[in-house]
Amino acid sequence: MGAPFSHITLLTSSDSDTAFETKPESQQTIFASFPKETKNKVNAIMPFGNTHNQLKMNYSAEQEYPDLSQHNNHMAKVLTLEMYEKLRDKQTPSGFTLDDLIQTGVDNPGHPFIMTVGCVAGDEESYDVFKDLLDPIIEDRHGGYKPSDTHKTDLNPDNLQGGDDLDPDYVLSSRVRTGRSIRGFCLPPHCSRGERRGIESLSIESLSALEGDLKGKYYALKDMTEEEQQQLIDDHFLFDKPVSPLLLASGMARDWPDARGIWHNDNKTFLVWVNEEDHLRVISMQKGGNMREVFTRFCNGLTQIESLFKEKGHEFMWNEHLGYVLTCPSNLGTGLRGGVHVKLPNLSKHEKFGEILKRLRLQKRGTGGVDTAAVGGVFDISNADRLGFSEVELVQMVVDGVKLLVEMEKHLEKGECIDDLMPDQK
Repeated sequence: MGAPFSHITLLTSSDSDTAFETKPESQQTIFASFPKETKNKVNAIMPFGNTHNQLKMNYSAEQEYPDLSQHNNHMAKVLTLEMYEKLRDKQTPSGFTLDDLIQTGVDNPGHPFIMTVGCVAGDEESYDVFKDLLDPIIEDRHGGYKPSDTHKTDLNPDNLQGGDDLDPDYVLSSRVRTGRSIRGFCLPPHCSRGERRGIESLSIESLSALEGDLKGKYYALKDMTEEEQQQLIDDHFLFDKPVSPLLLASGMARDWPDARGIWHNDNKTFLVWVNEEDHLRVISMQKGGNMREVFTRFCNGLTQIESLFKEKGHEFMWNEHLGYVLTCPSNLGTGLRGGVHVKLPNLSKHEKFGEILKRLRLQKRGTGGVDTAAVGGVFDISNADRLGFSEVELVQMVVDGVKLLVEMEKHLEKGECIDDLMPDQK
């Protein structure tokens, strides 16, 4: 049997942590020259100083426009000089700017395994203020999902067909995860220390009320020894210290490990990461191929967590168009990634493996996350979509698709052709 899933690495951007109170004298002088209404607005609503963005206005859009000639991400495909010029002086109420939004895509031109998004949001308002850029990125990333489309949510596990019969000789572990953002707080690329600590405190209070098979405990990273941290990482229960350039470029590693931690139930089958890629990462997982059990626990736990947060006066970021609002545009909608670790040593060498996955609306990763390669023919296979499909529909795609992949693998083991098993495009 293989281990459960390892940590996920994120696709993200950057922000500034420089406050006006700590600005050097040259910045003091520049700030003093701002119009009164600008200074009042900045002092009233910005958790971070934004003089860097004002200084950029001394240069033309052509001089500030990033060189994207060697880039292959969704942001680079959409952002033109004209769009950059139109958006570069805009900011959200918390001070998040266009350059903050795109920094990860500028710093990371491409990725060997998947097409990255190339941008992240700093707060809920980012998706509105920078919609001229984000709407076409979302449409490109999410299979033609248009600005006029509405999202659907379905967290009723009874609507899932099957899912309890994936062959454990091939499916080593099963997992469903999503993220949640707490309305009123900036997102991890842009939050202040105080906001991050507030999210942690609120999460500890809420999660401590879970009962039954969801009852568990919170572990703060800053209180762990290195040995305890490494043990949880090795057990695939804890996110690792940020090393991915995608994550580092996002600004999410600031103040590490302050106000980060993990909550998990006593059985270690239901986990909540706090202040990693998103405010909350909710994960249900177990060994073997019973995706129905995993998804049922996921839905029940997530529903209880949302109720507990509402009891404390905090709702999750959600709207009818984008569904659940998360840091990376790739995770909008359901934010759900349901997947398995599955042994496919023969099929993975087949010339049509990539086409088969595309037709099934699935994607592959290495078993160590987005930055890793497959080992021993074992792949992390999961849904490629997040937005425009409900949670049940996405898990159904994984269940049905993985069953077909395993059937194909068994045929290839016997030296049989799989042409008659080729799926239609979903």
